[in-house]
Amino acid sequence: MIKGHGGNIYELAQHLGCTPREIFDMSSNVNPLGPPEGLISYMVENIDAVNALPEVDANRAVEAFARRYDIDPDLVLAGNGTTQFIYTIPTALESRRVLILGPTYSDYGDACFMHGVSHSYLMAEENSEFTPDIEYVEKYAADFDTVFICNPNNPTGTLIPGSRIEYLCKALPQTRFVVDESYLPFVSGAQSESVLNAGLSNVIVLNSMSKIFRIPGLRIGFMVSSKEIVERFLRYALPWSANSIAQLAVVYLMQNREEIDAFIQSTRRFLEAEKRRFLAAFHGSASIRPFPSRTSFVLARLLGQFTAEQVCAFLAGHRILIRNCSNFKGLNNRFIRVSFKTRDVNTMLEEKLLTMLNR
Repeated sequence: MIKGHGGNIYELAQHLGCTPREIFDMSSNVNPLGPPEGLISYMVENIDAVNALPEVDANRAVEAFARRYDIDPDLVLAGNGTTQFIYTIPTALESRRVLILGPTYSDYGDACFMHGVSHSYLMAEENSEFTPDIEYVEKYAADFDTVFICNPNNPTGTLIPGSRIEYLCKALPQTRFVVDESYLPFVSGAQSESVLNAGLSNVIVLNSMSKIFRIPGLRIGFMVSSKEIVERFLRYALPWSANSIAQLAVVYLMQNREEIDAFIQSTRRFLEAEKRRFLAAFHGSASIRPFPSRTSFVLARLLGQFTAEQVCAFLAGHRILIRNCSNFKGLNNRFIRVSFKTRDVNTMLEEKLLTMLNR
């Protein structure tokens, strides 16, 4: 299990002798504007739900999710975050040869390693701003039974158009594709880029509540697939995978559509403005190259004398935590990832980075 996912504010706070709340955590990819205000109030009002067992199969939450996205609820499973499904995939699908489009989230490879499943990486290149060539992926993936695609991708922020994902999955009907859409809600026009409603029998779509609604501690996510694949997963489904408050939160988020849609739109507008500011601040820099991103974070390559470790340590001294990307396969100690927070915090980061990199 990798410990470098980001968000280890507790370790840094202990090191600096401060509280976790005093750390500016720009390493964890969660919504800087969240959680939605109404959600917190709703959970507080219903806190006594913890006095009883939750629904064993999270049925109300599944039904609410299915209605919101116009999906047959029999094709939806709720779990303890998308992580539960990721680590079940190699076993449930009886995968033998897995391909992972990288550089990407480590848990796909870790899940294969846990179950002793052979897995390989197909790395997108820096000179294409880490955008995969789908025609090449199609040829390469033909020799694999399972393919993991994070879309938009973490840590690169690149988005493969939904039509290209659909083309790829249809071109290789004998291959099962896992499309992790955890960061898709941050993308303008997300609905047209999703394959959630594509009806592809060889596709598993993962949907996370953690990122866009900033509730990673509740640990709830969804999996949508064909009836045959869902039945495979039911063999490994654990009772009470989603806790009572998490289930209530999903029902609230799915039913209060007008409020939540407005919250998501505000988030997208804010992040687009902050990304433009960040890219402009370092435009033409000889020390750092940020890459375009369609989501809530930006990957950057360090071009000068400093390594990711040095930059992270310098910022940590100012109580700013960013992501050292050296432990992503396909990257190295010249890459960092920044997840945007409030305007003041983002501006402070830019100033500190410029101060260090221009020394």
